[in-house]
Amino acid sequence: MSQFFQIHPETPQLRLIKQAVDILRKGGVIVYPTDSAYAIGCQLEDKQATDRIKRIRRLDDKHNFTLVCRDLSDIGQYAKVDNTQYRLLKNFTPGPYTFILDATSEVPRRLLHPKRRTIGLRVPDNAIVQALLAELGEPIMSSTLILPGDTEPMTDPYDIRETLEHDLDLIIDGGFCGMEATTVVNFCDEAPEVTRVGKGDPTPFQ
Repeated sequence: MSQFFQIHPETPQLRLIKQAVDILRKGGVIVYPTDSAYAIGCQLEDKQATDRIKRIRRLDDKHNFTLVCRDLSDIGQYAKVDNTQYRLLKNFTPGPYTFILDATSEVPRRLLHPKRRTIGLRVPDNAIVQALLAELGEPIMSSTLILPGDTEPMTDPYDIRETLEHDLDLIIDGGFCGMEATTVVNFCDEAPEVTRVGKGDPTPFQ
């Protein structure tokens, strides 16, 4: 049975943030709000928790997981970024974008696309996520909370609890955060390519 925390979307309660991070560190799978939609996540190095997320979302090995980062200082550790790409990323973070980049050797192989060795990275503009990441001290391994057979993310924390309370360790109710997933921009080829149009304006990358 999952725990259910109501955390203030603008001034997150530190006591609850610390409890949430403790759950992550103990192998927990959590659902949390972002600046686009609710996401499901776990600790980066936790294979069992990653496998649980794959089961809940019925994902295959070709799914690109996303590392949710506090700011761009994490990006150099996990992705190969040149100066031009970095300037573009700086202009659009934090924000509702996921950037697909070539991964460094710091990223566990099981999180990579098997053929391309790429990883998704994102820096959300959301106070709850920022507080979680500050307390955790590393990125959260994440995926948008879209259930098998659905095309839209889940948006209501009470619906999420009703549907998934036996599969999760924690649901964070941070209020309504939107129904759209992020806009996905692939930086692995010569020019950026928008591969999914979501909440973020795709125009600058087209």
